[in-house]
Amino acid sequence: MKDKVRNLLEDKSQDIAPSRTTTAVKNRIKVLRAERDWTQAELAERVGISRQAVISIEKYKYTPSLELAFKLAKVFDVEVTDVFRLEEECVKNV
Repeated sequence: MKDKVRNLLEDKSQDIAPSRTTTAVKNRIKVLRAERDWTQAELAERVGISRQAVISIEKYKYTPSLELAFKLAKVFDVEVTDVFRLEEECVKNV
């Protein structure tokens, strides 16, 4: 019986929707900030954005512009690729 249920679930999951590749920009801002013992407010002031913007970027609710990405890298004294990376993942459309 368990095998039948497992087989049905496997078959249904394949029929739900076709998969597609999406991309997501991940960041290390929280880690870099912590390494420097900076608060969100301190980082925001150094870059010229609001504390709320820093929070949104750290929580992946906002992807910064290319200009802001470069400013963040500069303030951390690292390359942009040390702050941001492109992560590909397979996502099901449901």
